Amino acid sequence: MSKDFTYIIPSAPPEAEEVFAAAQVTREYYDEVKFRCEHKQHCEWYRAVALCHRKDLEKMRGELNIFAWFRRQ
Repeated sequence: MSKDFTYIIPSAPPEAEEVFAAAQVTREYYDEVKFRCEHKQHCEWYRAVALCHRKDLEKMRGELNIFAWFRRQ
């Protein structure tokens, strides 16, 4: 019966370096995913703010420029 489980249960436990290497790769993967999600959110926020600023600029360009009256000579 023990022959049946040789394919399921490894004969020797994994080395500590292998375990830590796998944990390190996993941590790096999740850090990269988090960084990319945060970067995407920042880009979306920046795009929305830039759009608001462009709209404000167009609105200001259409308004009367009172300051220019004081600068005339």
